[in-house]
Amino acid sequence: MAKYFLKRLGLSLVSLWLLSVIVFYAGQVLPGDPGQFILGPFAAHSAVVALDHQLGVDRPLLTQYWSWISGFVRGDMGTSYEYQAPVAPFIGHAAVQSLKLAGVAFVIVVPLSILGGVLAALKAGGIVDRVISIGGLTGTTMPEFVSGIVVIELLAIAFKIFPATATSPPGSSLLTQLDHLILPAIPLVLVLFGYISRMARAGTIEALDSDYARTASLKGLRRSLVIFRHVLRNSLLPTITVIATQMGYLIGGLVVVETLFTYQGIGSLVLGAVTSKDFPMLEAGILSIGVVYMLATLAADIAYSVLNPRIRLGGVE
Repeated sequence: MAKYFLKRLGLSLVSLWLLSVIVFYAGQVLPGDPGQFILGPFAAHSAVVALDHQLGVDRPLLTQYWSWISGFVRGDMGTSYEYQAPVAPFIGHAAVQSLKLAGVAFVIVVPLSILGGVLAALKAGGIVDRVISIGGLTGTTMPEFVSGIVVIELLAIAFKIFPATATSPPGSSLLTQLDHLILPAIPLVLVLFGYISRMARAGTIEALDSDYARTASLKGLRRSLVIFRHVLRNSLLPTITVIATQMGYLIGGLVVVETLFTYQGIGSLVLGAVTSKDFPMLEAGILSIGVVYMLATLAADIAYSVLNPRIRLGGVE
């Protein structure tokens, strides 16, 4: 198990390093001069050059990259061009906010999607299966800004069930924060429900048609016992991977939802960094999302190997 874990960790770190290279060099080729942005369009050229030298952006790219990535590993994400303050506190606060929203969506969508996928598989070809499959596909293809506007109009304005904004007042209780986060979580749930439920449905149908499920039924075991003891454990293995990959989306794909519901998470922070050409904030935000995605995928690999030892044994051969 340790050997398998170290192998997966090594591959994840290599992927994260490649992401850091892409993010850094992509930031360098974007138009805009940091010194010019900070001092304004009418600043003297000599002042802009002096500030660029002070910021270190006139150094060789390899030197800049090493300084940035070594600082990131130590927790120093650089200084924001826009706020003239360390980037790390902004990223930390925004990441916590996004994790709250992603956590609410995750708690809702995972059991709901698995239940829907299993139910659709048990009723394969019937009305229930078609309703769940078509509903999931519709939610997946619907853009978040469309479903977000619809739920705001219906649940916040028309019926006044939830607040229209995701940001709760300072000092709010946990229940108040949760009340503000349920509405923006709904568009995320609609998008993810189709992916997860379809995978759960396919895995359950495959497990129901397997030899071990038929053998268990021939032994006289009740259908409910066959499903819970033999089918679900094997059918949900591929679903774990899908859930983990969607965790990366939940953290990094929140730009539209956070903007629509005026929520100060990492998605809106990265969007603001793009519009203001705040490269340190942009690079740190994207790489932080990559770290979360890597940890979620690594956790899924470990869970998958625990539930299915053949994966673990095959990975160390």
